[in-house]
Amino acid sequence: MTASPMSVDTLPQGVGRSVGATGGFAGALWRRPWLRGSLTLAPPLLWLGVIYLASLAVMLLTSLWSVNPLTNQIDRSWTLANFQQIFTGTYLVIIARTLVMAIAVTATTAIVAFPLAYYMARVASTRSRNVIFTLIVLPLWASYIARVYAWIVILQKGGTLDWFFAKVGLPEPNIGYTNIAMWIVYSYIWLPYMVIPIFGALERIPPSYLEASADLGAHGATTLRRLILPMALPAFAAGSIFTFSLTLGDFITPILVGGAGSSFIGNVIYSNIGVAGNLPFAAALAVVPIVIMIVYLIGANAAGASREVS
Repeated sequence: MTASPMSVDTLPQGVGRSVGATGGFAGALWRRPWLRGSLTLAPPLLWLGVIYLASLAVMLLTSLWSVNPLTNQIDRSWTLANFQQIFTGTYLVIIARTLVMAIAVTATTAIVAFPLAYYMARVASTRSRNVIFTLIVLPLWASYIARVYAWIVILQKGGTLDWFFAKVGLPEPNIGYTNIAMWIVYSYIWLPYMVIPIFGALERIPPSYLEASADLGAHGATTLRRLILPMALPAFAAGSIFTFSLTLGDFITPILVGGAGSSFIGNVIYSNIGVAGNLPFAAALAVVPIVIMIVYLIGANAAGASREVS
C-alpha cells in the first residue's frame, strides 16, 4: 500500500502558509543570484563601512584639528600643522627607525621560517610535522604580554641570557632594553605568521616538479633557486604583510622592551593619546603607517600575496 503524497492543503492550519512563504522566499533567492549575493555580503560590508571605514574617516578628520595650548582643549578648525610637524627631523627619524625595524623583523622571520617550513612540508614525517606545527602555533594561545615579559626575564641584565654567557665563559651581552632586544622579541612573536603561509605553499608544490627538475640535471641549489623559491614567493609576500604591519603599529614591545632610544610610531602615538593628550597629532601620526601599508600592500599584491591569502 502506498501513501499518497501530502499536499499543502492537507497540512495543519498555518503550516501551509509558512511553507509557502518559505518556499516563495527560497524561490525568489534561487531566481535572483544577485539577491543571494547581496544578502550574503550585506552584513560584512555594513560592518566594514560603519565600523572600519567610518572610524578611519573620523581619525583623518581629527588629524586636521589642533589642541589649544592655553586651554588644552581640541580646536576643531582645520589645519595642516600636525602633518607639518610630522615631517620635521625628529619624527622623520622615528618613522625611519620604525621602518628599519619592520624590514629587519620581516627579513629575519623569512630567513628563519623558510628552512623550518621546508622541513615540515618536504622532509618530516606526519607525526613530526604535527608536533612541530603544534610547537609553532602553541605560543599564539598564550598572552602577548606574558610572552613579552618572558623575554624581558631572558634578555635583561643578569637574566637568563647573561647567566648562560657567563657559564660558557663569554662576556655578558647586556642587550636588555635595547633595539636589538626589540628585534629579537618581534622576530619570535611574529614568526608563526611567516611559517604558516610558507609551509602551505611548499606543501602544495607537486613532487613531480621536483622529480622533473632532478631528471633535467638540476642540482639542489638550482632547484631551490629556480623552482621552489619562485613558487613560494607569494607566501613570503603574504607572511610579510603580517610581520611588517604588526611591527609597524605595535606599541607594547617598544614600551616594555625598548630603551631610552626606542621611540617608534606606535609608542609615540600612545604617548600622545594618554600622556600628552594631543589626540589630533596622534591621529595625524597614525595616518603614516596606513599610507606605508597601502604602498606595501600594492607591492605585496604585485608579488602574488593575494593569491596566497585566497
